Amino acid sequence: PDWYLPAIRVLGGYRRRKLAFRPTSIVNTSAMSYGSLSSAAVEAINRGATLAGAMQNTGEGGISNHHRMGGDIIWQIGTGYFGARDELGKFSMARVLESVGSAKVRAIEIKLSQGAKPGLGGVLPAAKITPEIAKIRGIPMGRDCISPAGHTAFTDVSSMLDFIEGLADATGLPVGIKSAVGDLGFWRSLADLIEKTGRAPDFITIDGGEGGTGAAPLVFTDHVALPFKLGFTQVYKIFAERGITDRVVFIGSGKLGFPENGLLALAMGCDMLNVAREAMMAIGCIQAQRCHTGHCPTGVATQNKWLVRGLDPTLKAARLANYLMTLRKDLLQLSNAIGHVHPSLVPLDAIELVDSNTQTRSAREAFGYQDGWGLPPEMEVLLHRNDMTSRRAS
Repeated sequence: PDWYLPAIRVLGGYRRRKLAFRPTSIVNTSAMSYGSLSSAAVEAINRGATLAGAMQNTGEGGISNHHRMGGDIIWQIGTGYFGARDELGKFSMARVLESVGSAKVRAIEIKLSQGAKPGLGGVLPAAKITPEIAKIRGIPMGRDCISPAGHTAFTDVSSMLDFIEGLADATGLPVGIKSAVGDLGFWRSLADLIEKTGRAPDFITIDGGEGGTGAAPLVFTDHVALPFKLGFTQVYKIFAERGITDRVVFIGSGKLGFPENGLLALAMGCDMLNVAREAMMAIGCIQAQRCHTGHCPTGVATQNKWLVRGLDPTLKAARLANYLMTLRKDLLQLSNAIGHVHPSLVPLDAIELVDSNTQTRSAREAFGYQDGWGLPPEMEVLLHRNDMTSRRAS
């Protein structure tokens, strides 16, 4: 069985996007770029996600032919605007429409930062840049590819919302943001504008400080950005206090690839989960920690053709699909054991956190949630139940 477990929430539902949809998998693969990963690894993830009915996030490196293996993708646009830039490196809506029309893009994610290195932007070492990658990204060979720390297409929260609406209007797709959590002032400003104006990102991906990367200073990977549990709950409470959690779909990432962590994240208010580290391990990563050198021994994070040949995308796709389906199975079985038909319906009261060998307290108390926080809107729950009933009948 494929352990069918769709999300309850609809991406783009609140803003009535033309191409709004309910994801068929509550678990999807997180952002990993072609360039950071090899062509065979990207292909394996796309094929594996397809087998499991899940989606692949492209990462900020643009859309390659290796993303076009039949799988649905979430196209991530970072500060470098790869795949969405003109000859001068500036954002181009014409290039966006060209890229969206060339692949099975289901949604667009604007990357503000990532948990592993917030405030730094991104870097692809020169050793990993091939002619194909240079063409896709629109960058020169022989030099590190640097994504700046900030965006140039918008400058503040209000102009970011304008940018989101412009993308959504032009493409019809749900458009969201991805960010680590640091200064809560940004999130308060965003929530206030959503409440007052009705403009909103269709989804928000919160990336915990536990998130991984192949290239970043150690002090950033270890000490910058809040860990997922703290960061997500702080942001969620800002939205819940204003009564606007129904306007945004929340996605969590940052070591959520084990069922107990995933279920807690869903109970905290995540509507979907993204996994990267576990997906890489499913396709062969042995955590050799050579990502930045271009000499990954298993062919996952290298552009060395000889090493890449050791990764069979067809075989690894099946293993990734098995992992995704098993995680969904575990999440479903855990929620059923608690008495709920879907893991998104599990309340925080049902989870106890162990503080010591002899002390526990409820997750709701630990995170300071009010009654009903963390649960999806009732109307969307009813629609989900109708969809599941129709699926069983057919």
